[in-house]
Amino acid sequence: MAAIIIFILLAVATSAFLLWRERLVVNIYELSMCIILLTLLLDIRLYFLPYATLDYKDFLQKWVDFYRVAGGFAGLKYSIGNYNVPYLYFLALFSYFPLYDLYLIKLLSVTFDIILAFSGLKLISLFTDSRKKKLIGFFLILFLPTVILNGSCWAQCDSIYSSFALLSIYFMLRDRPVLSVVMLALSFGFKLQAVFIMPLYLGFLLAKRVKIRHLFAFPVAYAVLVLPSVIAGRPFLDTVTLYFNQVDTVGDGLNYNAPTIFSFFDLNKSALAGRLGIAAAFLFIIAVYLVLFKKRANITDEVLLALSLIFSIAVPFFLPHMHDRYFFIADVLSLCYAVLYAKRYPLAILVSFASLLGYYAYLMKRYLLTMNFGAFALIIVLVCLIYDLSLMLKGLPRTPQPRQ
Repeated sequence: MAAIIIFILLAVATSAFLLWRERLVVNIYELSMCIILLTLLLDIRLYFLPYATLDYKDFLQKWVDFYRVAGGFAGLKYSIGNYNVPYLYFLALFSYFPLYDLYLIKLLSVTFDIILAFSGLKLISLFTDSRKKKLIGFFLILFLPTVILNGSCWAQCDSIYSSFALLSIYFMLRDRPVLSVVMLALSFGFKLQAVFIMPLYLGFLLAKRVKIRHLFAFPVAYAVLVLPSVIAGRPFLDTVTLYFNQVDTVGDGLNYNAPTIFSFFDLNKSALAGRLGIAAAFLFIIAVYLVLFKKRANITDEVLLALSLIFSIAVPFFLPHMHDRYFFIADVLSLCYAVLYAKRYPLAILVSFASLLGYYAYLMKRYLLTMNFGAFALIIVLVCLIYDLSLMLKGLPRTPQPRQ
């Protein structure tokens, strides 16, 4: 309990300092209100800490126990679980502590919830000088139901890869392409789901925000990221090909409680339907870039922001074998978009609604609504975003425009 209290104090103090450093709080009253809100948000998360899901009992707990027996970091030489090695570093670290590992795992995710909110704040700050909008974005990300449930209840770590993904977009729009690519490598290093925003980098290339040579920072950063496990004795090729080796472990079901196109059909394990879904995802990306190529002179920062949200929804929407948590980054990006374009706040609600249906199904072991309701909501969102994108590419900017 003492450790948790110390964590709360440090988290609140660090968050308040970051907001003060960004000059988003300018007096004692505002600072006090932020501290109260931060404390409330952390208390909500602490409420869920004791809850242990099957994912924890069947996987995470056993992996931490494995590292305890294997000697902590020395156990990194072994291939265990289906997470990439950067996350396993934390599990190996937790094996040294006498504290309840469930709490350590969840508090790690809660820490990255704060980093995620700050990353969203920084992204929003590229498009507006409004203190109000920046603060709203920061706190609403922390208030997002999927963000709360993902880490503090489910003991998942999607806030980690999503934090780095948002930072990769932020640094690219700040004309820091190498740092952007490094952040993308970190995101990919923690979760394969970073591929959902990778098509965005074609847009960066078209907009001349990044050069081919900058992309070589990706393999370098990734190699450095997995280096500790290689030093511990794990074959380098094993770490590099880990995601490819997991292809056969994703299952043959077309949908795992995700609001995707496959929720409309009772196809179950059709290999042909899976291949058609992959083809549809590629065709969607190609179609978008055929239009972007013709309008490449009009690719602004706001176009790239809209594009990041479109891909974070459309790519997993068409792909087979998607799971309930795979629209996590879309939840956050849709909220950032809604903060900047107030009339689009229904889109953020629809994305969260679709995503939450999967969370409800897993955590409650029953359906609130069938997943096709969520899939239909995402179709509405995609239609609206494509309409917005068409206006932007015609030189009719939404409000607010990116700062120069």
